[in-house]
Amino acid sequence: MTVEAYPLNWPEDWPRTPNTKIGNSRFQTSFAVARDGLMEEIARLGGMHVVLSTNIRLKRDGMPYATDPEPMDAGVAVYFLYKGQSMCFACDKYWRVKENIQAIRLTIEALRGIERWGASDMMQRAFSGFMQLPAPGKTRVRSWREVMGVAEGIDDLDYIKHLYRRLCGERHPDRGGSDEAMAELNRAWAQAQETLK
Repeated sequence: MTVEAYPLNWPEDWPRTPNTKIGNSRFQTSFAVARDGLMEEIARLGGMHVVLSTNIRLKRDGMPYATDPEPMDAGVAVYFLYKGQSMCFACDKYWRVKENIQAIRLTIEALRGIERWGASDMMQRAFSGFMQLPAPGKTRVRSWREVMGVAEGIDDLDYIKHLYRRLCGERHPDRGGSDEAMAELNRAWAQAQETLK
């Protein structure tokens, strides 16, 4: 895994949040607390070789320069190895880098809860969606189950149709999605219908 910490190395094919949706979070945190909390969550998970990629220049002590303004692109991507697989979590929903780091930390903490509560098979399935995307030029075609978030064994076409309609509301370009995300969802729905008919 060769990813640079600076500047931001956003994962290819991971949709960006439209500027109209970016806002403040309710997270009361500093950069150091958010960063250290994220590193602790990844360590508790068993992740290794962590690279936190942002548009913030860091000093040797890992802290941002006090004179640098908040970057225009406050996106954050964290890459690490988990059980031999390259993982990536990315967030650009909020205006401040520290808030996006905190959002990723809380997401990993919630996924770790799945493991603590005894449903580790579900955790493995959930993590399959966060595997690092392929390098440029090696686009991986995702299965319809992966695109729609449908676990193996769920074959109820009525349920999947309901899920498809809900996802259309999220991924449609007029509602903050993109043409690419909508096209991928439509292909997935067609494949699901063909597979389960």
